[in-house]
Amino acid sequence: MCDICVMNSVKERMLSRRQFFRASAAVGAVVAVGGVASAPPAMAAGHGGVVDMTHVYDSSFPTYFGAPGIEVTQAFNFAEDGFNLFNLAINEHTGTHVDAPLHFSADGQSINEIPVENLVVPLCVVDIAAKAEDDADAQVTPEDIKAWMASNGDIPDRACVAMHSGWAGKTGGEGFRNVDGDGAMHFPGFHVEAAQMLMEESGTVAMAVDTLSLDHGISADFATHYAWLPTNRYGIENLAGLDQVPVSGATLVVGAGTHRGGSGGPCRIFALF
Repeated sequence: MCDICVMNSVKERMLSRRQFFRASAAVGAVVAVGGVASAPPAMAAGHGGVVDMTHVYDSSFPTYFGAPGIEVTQAFNFAEDGFNLFNLAINEHTGTHVDAPLHFSADGQSINEIPVENLVVPLCVVDIAAKAEDDADAQVTPEDIKAWMASNGDIPDRACVAMHSGWAGKTGGEGFRNVDGDGAMHFPGFHVEAAQMLMEESGTVAMAVDTLSLDHGISADFATHYAWLPTNRYGIENLAGLDQVPVSGATLVVGAGTHRGGSGGPCRIFALF
């Protein structure tokens, strides 16, 4: 076979392979588009804004028990070793983090077992900031959820219902833990009856707060934790940015950790809208 014939034959084969891959990509795109039908509305329609819902944290960030939640030590540094590397010792429930079902149950899902489809979810923001400004022990109640539904419609399936109490702006001072003279903390949370309503009347898979706990600070029995987490629903604590997102229509992307057997863990969370 002549050289030109060989070259033409190779070109034809290359074009054939390119056409094959283009066709495969087109099929894949059709499949992907077909899959979008089950995506949350904000994702299906695209998004024009992204809000980081995650606090930046270090050893001074408030924790439930008051002790530093993270220790950072430098094992290698650029000046001496040509690269930087840090060792981290972290309390799972530090900063913006997930409470996995295992946190308050004997055999619930660990953080690595939370289904991925439950980590990209519609966000519903219940605003109790005015109530919390007058009463640090305020709670999200069934009435608050009914009021949200009256204004915004039914809670979407597989949603995250978040409490916006205005507490996120207090992380830099003592007001976040808000400890009284007897050592009790005072900050807002979800009333157990609100949790029960969400479990019974909606397909909600996650509950989020901008405070240190799903339960309000003075809770002595963690009733909301014990009602919610054993049903293989999860919680998010210390969520930021709730004043920057719409009360409905946004999609929450929860970058939960995957350390095996974990009861929770710090995560990076974004809202798309």
